[in-house]
Parts: sequence; structure tokens; C-alpha cells
Amino acid sequence: MEAMKQPADSVKENLRRLLASEWVQIQKNNFNDEKLNEQLSILKNEKTDKPVFYVGAGTCGLGAGADKTITTLNDYLRKNKIDARVIEVGCIGLCSEEPLLDVLLPGKARLVFKQVTADKVVQIVEKTLQGKIPFENLLGQHRSPVLKGWADIPYLDEHPFFAPQTRWVLKNCGVIDPTSIEEYMAYGGYRAFARALRTMTPQEVCDVVEQSGLRGRGGGGFPTGKKWKFALNTPAEQKFMICNADEGDPGAFMDRAVIEGDPHRVLEGLMIASYAVGASKAYIYIRAEYPLAIARLNIAIEQAKEYGLIGENILDSGFDFDVVIKKGAGAFVCGEETALIHSIEGKRGMPRPRPPYPAVSGLFGKPTIINNVETLANIPVIIANGAEWFNRLGTEKSKGTKVFALSGKIRRTGLVEIAMGTSLRELVFTIGGGVENGRAFKAVQIGGPSGGCIPEQYLNIPIDYESLKEVGAMMGSGGLVVVDDKTCMVDLAKFFMDFIRRESCGKCIPCREGTRQMLEILNSVSRGRRSEHGQDALERFKSVMYLNRLAEVIKDTSLCGLGQSAPNPVLSTLRWFREEYEIHIYERKCPAGVCAELLSFRIDSEKCEGCTLCALKCPVQAIVGDKRSPHYIIKDKCIGCGTCVDVCNFNAIIVK
Repeated sequence: MEAMKQPADSVKENLRRLLASEWVQIQKNNFNDEKLNEQLSILKNEKTDKPVFYVGAGTCGLGAGADKTITTLNDYLRKNKIDARVIEVGCIGLCSEEPLLDVLLPGKARLVFKQVTADKVVQIVEKTLQGKIPFENLLGQHRSPVLKGWADIPYLDEHPFFAPQTRWVLKNCGVIDPTSIEEYMAYGGYRAFARALRTMTPQEVCDVVEQSGLRGRGGGGFPTGKKWKFALNTPAEQKFMICNADEGDPGAFMDRAVIEGDPHRVLEGLMIASYAVGASKAYIYIRAEYPLAIARLNIAIEQAKEYGLIGENILDSGFDFDVVIKKGAGAFVCGEETALIHSIEGKRGMPRPRPPYPAVSGLFGKPTIINNVETLANIPVIIANGAEWFNRLGTEKSKGTKVFALSGKIRRTGLVEIAMGTSLRELVFTIGGGVENGRAFKAVQIGGPSGGCIPEQYLNIPIDYESLKEVGAMMGSGGLVVVDDKTCMVDLAKFFMDFIRRESCGKCIPCREGTRQMLEILNSVSRGRRSEHGQDALERFKSVMYLNRLAEVIKDTSLCGLGQSAPNPVLSTLRWFREEYEIHIYERKCPAGVCAELLSFRIDSEKCEGCTLCALKCPVQAIVGDKRSPHYIIKDKCIGCGTCVDVCNFNAIIVK
């Protein structure tokens, strides 16, 4: 195909023209350039004369072995002299089926294969190239308006994981090459930025975003357009825009996946936001633990500079823009915007009292707007399609979509994007496939460590900002952890409280000391009698009586959002699982069988074969018995470690 031999300079020239002089005509569908349209089709691999292989190489895919899959695939293609392209893409969302391999044959729709480890890739590729589809690993095919579909193969958008989703933010993730600005532009990238610069004033951009109903996706839920206007209307010679990519919630990986899979989208949203508030410089504050996301961002920034999208007088608009990546050291408190600002300034990441708010006096004392990754990733589609298009989806006060990271005891883990108002039940049981291993559903922890637990009786609530608050939870950034009936809610509260205590900056006493005291109380709740001395038992009951009061004091008097929401894991579990707390407190038992000090171990004499393995492995010699005779556990010596359960080959250990 002759068109595929066009030099790169010709493609770049046409793409620059697409963004600059021809923008208005393109939007009005009056632009007709067969050469450019041909190039766009080639960039999207709709026209190719060779096979194209896409490998999910986000962090989740690499963790599942995608790097070995890529190496094996490249070796096979080289040895067999097969002319093909191998493209590393981000995560499409279905992390539980990684590594994922897409195969695109000339003229045919793109096939998606699951769990393609290094030992399977050659067989799958060989059969597919011969037209013999290996259905055991087949996930589906992409729907395409141009390429011919495969007969009797389901489309990926019909899969129960993808069918209920509305993918706006995640549209390109796992689909396009994240290291190619040309491919991003072929799919419509940077056209919204060009439209904003060439046809809209900053005030008009803010108006559209405000009318769309977009609210901050980092957890606060403050109206984005309204927030921007504070900075726009504050006079200053210098203003700053910050992208907060410092997600620190356990079980949250939304920002990382979006940046790894579609960095130009985040960058474009940051550019539009900077133009809207009058900021000529932006910072991307990202965790240093995200090396792949940082690498993809660096590539995207350099490519944008090459196209003149970063620099001075961008697209002859008079707008200057520069962006700097700032690596965070992983402190959870730096997700709070004033602590984040201090970190960028080179100070210790600690919150400060407000007002003044950052929109008036932020980074280096200048007006500063901070938005998280998902918020910014929504901006290009809002500018491109309009406010009404965006706010047609969602509920009355929560518009658009929300990205969640599904994890925990669930069959299909991964990244999902659903319309606001979708029920929690549909998210967990339809998209996520329900609880794994046939266990019973118990609750979901939503909103991160500062969020709350939602029990089974509230699974039908719509997911929006207001509904979640009514049941003691919060939207948060989007982490959602599913727990089953083998999870102890007291232990879960201890885990999150320990996390919050360790991550407290220590600046204010209610958070620093209050979280420590709450953790001590939770530890005492799950403590057995053998660990108590003197008046410990009396102190245990006394402290439990003050648990709820202590939580309210911390909420009311802490300086920042971290401290104010710190008691939420305890308050929500107390609210919905009080009976489980009471069993721990009064009966000193753990119904889920998790709290070691509250468990009792007994050996079933009928099942015990007297192999002595449990006695040999017991760290405190609490198991006695003769060889080939039933053994016995000395309760006063047993520490409840569970080692005997792990080593017994006859299921003779009874745990209660």
C-alpha cells in the first residue's frame, strides 16, 4: 500500500494543519482532505498491510507477565521472519484477565485474547494467523465501523464487564499506543484544546465546564467550573495549575492506569484548564512509585513540545504554557491540596489552615487550581462535545461518569467507568461478577481509608455524591474494595486506622493522638484474656465506651480533610456491623475467624493421625501427643497463630 510509505514529516505537517488553520472547518464537517483522512486511518491501523499485535503493558499487565509475553512474541516473529508490528498499550481495565493480547489482521476487526502468558502466546498467534481462532483464550473482538467483523465471535462491548460501562475517560486506555501523539491525534486528540484556544475565551471555557456539572473526582466533589472561576477572577501576574496524581488510597490505581494508558488526554485536560484560569505554568504532582506513568508523561510532554502545543504563543493564540513533573515521596497527606503545595515548594508536606484558599493564594502565594487526574481527563470531551452532552448522563447533582478501581474478594478485578447513578449492586455483581470462590458478599469499602463500608442491604443505592454520604460513605477518588463473609470488620477497621495513623503528618493533636488512641482501642477489642493483666479488662470496656465520642472529636477538630475523615472506617463499621463488635467485646470471639487472640483451636481426635507435624511446627510447643496417636492442644499455651492449621494434612484442626 503506497499510502503507508508516506514520510513522517508529511503526517506531522498535516496533523499540525488539522489543529491550526483548518479547525473550524473540521468541526463543521466541511473539511475534506483525502490525503489527511488516509493518514488518519493508517495511524489508527484501520489500513495496514501487516498484522498488528497489541499487548497490555500497564503496571497490572507487566505484573502478570506481559513483559515475558512481549519478549516471546518478538522472538517468534523474528525467527519466523513475520513482518508485523508489536505495540505496548495501557490497561483496558480487565486486570484479572491479564496479560491481554490483541491481534489485528489486515482488514479484520481486532481480536482480544486473555491470560496470554509467555507459554501460550506462540500457539495463540500461530493459530490466529492461520485463521483458526483459539476460543479457549478468546475474550472477544473490538467493534469497528471500518474493519470487517469476525463471524460468531462476540464483541468486547457485549462482555458483562464492559457492557454496563460508559467509557469516556477510559475510552483510549488499552486501545491506542500511549507513546504516540500522532495516534492520539488521529482519534481526535488535542482538537478540544485547539478549539478552546481559537474559538473560546477563558471565561467561556469556565462557563462550559460549570454548566456541564463536572465535580472534582478527587473526593471533594466541588464544582470544577466554579473552582476555576475563583482563580480566573483573582488578579495576578502569575497563576499555577496543578494536576494531583498522588493517589495514595490502598486499592486505588485509577490515576496510574489513566496516565499509563492515555497520558496525552490528561495533558490536554491540563492545558485547557491552564488556559481557562490564566495559568502559564503547570505542575504534575505524581508518586515516585509510578515509574511507568512518569515515563509515559515525559514522552507525552516532549511530543507535545515538538508539535508546538507546549511553549510560547501556542497555535498563534498568544497563550504560553509550560509543565513540570514533580515527584512525590509517597506521603498520603500530600493528597491534601495545601500539603501538596508545600511539597512542591520544597517544604514538608503539611496542611495549613484555610482561608485563604489555594485559588486565591496557593503555590508560592499565587492563585493556584488543583485538580486530580480524572477531573482533567474529562475536560477534553466536555469542550469537544459541550456541556449538555456531558450533563445528560448521571443524576440531578452528580453528572457524567466515575472511574472505580475494583479490588478485593471479587471475581473480575480492574478499572471500570460507569455513569453516575448506577447501582452499587450492578457494579459489584454484574460488572465485577460477584464475590469470588462462592463466598457470601459482606460489604464494600468505598472512598479509601477515609471512606466507609456499605453493607448488603444498601447495594441498590445509586452511586453519586449525595447517596453515598447518606449511608456513611463517600465517593473518594474511586477505590472500591469488596469483602466477603470471611472478613472481620473490626480487623478491617484496624487496617485502615493503622494506615491513617501512620500517614498522619502529626501537625494537629486531634489527628495525631486521636487516631493512635482509636487504634489502641480497636487492638484491645480484638485482644484475648491471656494478653491482659491487672485492670486491663476494665480499661478495655472503659475505652470502648468512649470510641464513638473520640471519633466525633477528631472529626470536628482536625485541621485538614485527612483528620476530619479519619474516623470514618470505625464509624461506618460500628454503624452497620455493631453486632460483630459486640461479639468481640462481650464474648471475645471473632465470627469471621480472623482475630488470632480470640480464636480457640482444638484437634479432632477422629481425624488426627498422630503424624506429629503440628507439634513440630508449633512455635510455643502447645501441642502434645504420641506418634500415631491423637494429639492435644494446651489452651493456656496456644497463641492462636494458626500454624497447626496450615501444616495439618488431615483437616484435623477445628477453629472457633
